[in-house]
Amino acid sequence: MDTEPKKRVSGCPVAYGLDSFGDRWSLLIIRDLMVHGKKTYSEFLGSDEGIATNILINRLKTLEADGILSKSRDPDNRRSFTYALTPKGKDLAPIVIEIIRWSGKHDDRPSALKPAVRAVEEDPDGFEKRLRGACD
Repeated sequence: MDTEPKKRVSGCPVAYGLDSFGDRWSLLIIRDLMVHGKKTYSEFLGSDEGIATNILINRLKTLEADGILSKSRDPDNRRSFTYALTPKGKDLAPIVIEIIRWSGKHDDRPSALKPAVRAVEEDPDGFEKRLRGACD
């Protein structure tokens, strides 16, 4: 599958964002980096949503090609890699926060996780700083 950055035909900023990070799995990888501090392929694979290995590989390559995350050798295990958000990726923190806020307002499922919603509501600026800092 092609992982080169997409050639965007439309000049629409919403379309650009959706092309860059707007699918379920890409956003969940970004969430895992920001909110959960995950950094390795196996940590992403272990997320509760159950991403398939081929999709995970594809999304990691696509996010890297789009400049949203970077990949480097794991200093503790030279046979594997770690992933980190680039400055472009860290700039998605306000979007993740707004998704959390929106979900907190509209997700009435009993299984809905509310601690992140409360943390955003109590200290939105601090929460954003923590998200950006977790990416380092």
